[in-house]
Amino acid sequence: MKRLENSSWLIKVALWLGVMALCTAVMMMGWMKWGDGESTVSLKWLQMCQTFALFILPAIGAVWMWSDKPMKWLHLDRLPGWETAVYAIVIMVTALPGINLLSEWNQQMSLPAFLEPLEAVMQQYEEAAKQLTERFLKADGIGTMLLNVGLMALLPSIGEELTFRGVLQGLFREKHKTVGIWVTAALFSFIHFQFYGFVPRMLMGALFGYMLVWTGSLWVPILMHFTNNALAVVAYYVSDRYEISEESLETFGAGSFWWIGVASFLAVCILSYFFSRERS
Repeated sequence: MKRLENSSWLIKVALWLGVMALCTAVMMMGWMKWGDGESTVSLKWLQMCQTFALFILPAIGAVWMWSDKPMKWLHLDRLPGWETAVYAIVIMVTALPGINLLSEWNQQMSLPAFLEPLEAVMQQYEEAAKQLTERFLKADGIGTMLLNVGLMALLPSIGEELTFRGVLQGLFREKHKTVGIWVTAALFSFIHFQFYGFVPRMLMGALFGYMLVWTGSLWVPILMHFTNNALAVVAYYVSDRYEISEESLETFGAGSFWWIGVASFLAVCILSYFFSRERS
């Protein structure tokens, strides 16, 4: 099969969206036949299928069609050394209080009066997403919690990074590297449809994008994305099982602890600066 490495940007995007549409159609037909749409287990199956249909399979399939070396094109051919992996995890953990502070500021967003209907819809969607997430995170033991880590941390980190940093940012990298990082980060945040967390999620996506550029390995943002999501899953399990206030975990670095959030943000900037200097 002739590869399309030198095809235009539009042809590559069309191929990618075509594969996504095909995978989504197959998934929806399967869901209509076998899904019940009610139980949490069924909804988790749907979530898993959506991750494959929207993110994993289209990214791999499209790049395979337009490149003779899809693993290299996606930057999956280079594993990071252990020092890089540890550094990436440290940056991600350090960023969490800063993310909480930015989330608090973002949640105080208020739209103009003429956009009140839109704001009401956004708030309703935010609440529905929160309730569904809590429903998914409920775990009666370690086994279920580990399954949640796989569903809500491992699969999304692989699928979303393949799509956003792998494919989308990859399409920009030859001539518009910086623009690609920020456009991809904005789309990454937008696609979650949780606009009261848009800013911190976009900045986190930009950090993932820069880490890919600095390391040349998609496994680094995958690892950071997984770390963020897995910590959220484990934190919810611990708070629910041992009756620890979940809000105290979600707001660490915000509220009266805003100074920790500011210190977190500055620390991430400094760590990222020195990391990029070492890689330049």
